Amino acid sequence: MNNAKIANLYSLDQTIAKDLFEGKQYPWEVLPLISEFIIKLGNTLDLDKFEKRGENIWVAKSATVAPSAYLNGPLIIDEGAEIRHCAFIRGNAIVGKNSVIGNSTELKNVVIFNNVQVPHYNYVGDSILGYKSHMGAGSITSNVKSDKTLVVVKDSYDTKEEIETGLKKFGAMLGDHVEVGCNSVLNPGTVLGKNCSVYPTSSVRGVIPNNSIFKDKEHVIKKR
Repeated sequence: MNNAKIANLYSLDQTIAKDLFEGKQYPWEVLPLISEFIIKLGNTLDLDKFEKRGENIWVAKSATVAPSAYLNGPLIIDEGAEIRHCAFIRGNAIVGKNSVIGNSTELKNVVIFNNVQVPHYNYVGDSILGYKSHMGAGSITSNVKSDKTLVVVKDSYDTKEEIETGLKKFGAMLGDHVEVGCNSVLNPGTVLGKNCSVYPTSSVRGVIPNNSIFKDKEHVIKKR
């Protein structure tokens, strides 16, 4: 399932968490490892650039954090990031350089690459968002199936391959430069390839190949 492999989704030089992905084939393999990785990495960060706030929380001195934002560890907020009014970071989160976590946006067990925007009323849980990806207002990652069974990644648009992840909680994997339209739902196990665009109010599932436009499940087309 090449469309879902780390090498085809992410520019690993665009995250402080590059080493987290070392030796892994698929990005969701790192989800159970985020917490431990943050604690290990946080204790090595340059204190001239980062300050430690509470238990296992490291915030770059150049980052902007609104007084109303809630920060829970383990957490790393990298340089130049902006955490806006009433953002709710529940823990196990890495927020990349120059990224924006917007008003009333909730994060939990995530890796946010550099220059990512989740700026308005987003929920991002058990997910990885690649370099310069953007989630429109109100778009969310749904991270638990309604029947509470383990998540299976399905490549319905290419090889018809399925991969059992062994994970009950798994939101979405967004490759670099992905655009998600407003009020869309990314269902558990969704993988959006590099440079994909999703129409507003969409319900997305499965693996969407690189450079695609998702209009609805019957209309996934290649960008020209």
